[in-house]
Amino acid sequence: MPYRRLPNTDQARLRALRTAIQQADKQNFGEQVVKYKTIHEAKTYLGGFEKQLIQYQQTLESQVSANKRYQQIVHNARLYISHFIQVFNLSVIRGDIKKDHKIFYQLDPNVHTVPDLSTEAALLHWGKCVIDGENERLRNGGLPIYNPTIAKVKVHYEVFKEYKSTQKIHQNTTTRNWEELVSLRQKGDEIILDIWNQIEGKFKDEKPYSRLLKCQAFGLIYYYRKGENVLTKADDLVAE
Repeated sequence: MPYRRLPNTDQARLRALRTAIQQADKQNFGEQVVKYKTIHEAKTYLGGFEKQLIQYQQTLESQVSANKRYQQIVHNARLYISHFIQVFNLSVIRGDIKKDHKIFYQLDPNVHTVPDLSTEAALLHWGKCVIDGENERLRNGGLPIYNPTIAKVKVHYEVFKEYKSTQKIHQNTTTRNWEELVSLRQKGDEIILDIWNQIEGKFKDEKPYSRLLKCQAFGLIYYYRKGENVLTKADDLVAE
């Protein structure tokens, strides 16, 4: 007799439950293969599981879609912050801006390269430093930098911060729905195992091939071991 194996995907779980429920609904009173209580539990669970699965898929799709937009926003913020620092450094090198004014931006007066902006944390840090630094320099009588202006940099920086917060919400929602789905899977596997045990128990006295077909009709999945002979009607004749 081949061995059975519980479903390992959500679609397989859904098929197993639906098949068992459909077959059980065809049974006459007193001839049920699976207890009514178990089938009622399976129906209740199936509705909740389908709803949670759809909810998870929707939140995941929403997160993926939002992430595409978010990556473009991160790119824009990095571009404008980097460009502003480059223009500022060139102004310092030309002598248009005093070297000591770089301290307003938390930049090393003797270093004229752009800080590492490869991470989102770095963008948050240097974006704030650039905006605060430019405002402080202007309050001290400095002339504003153009192309890009600090106003343009601030717009992209604020959009980046806003979307970063929104993206975190998307991620948390997706994670929460995933965890709930995992918990439901465990419950579903328990129900399927109970149903399958009842089905095999009901047909345990049947001949091998007949037992296999009747169990499969209720959704049980069987696998043959390597080298194991496939059951046929002939096996039932031998068993007589």
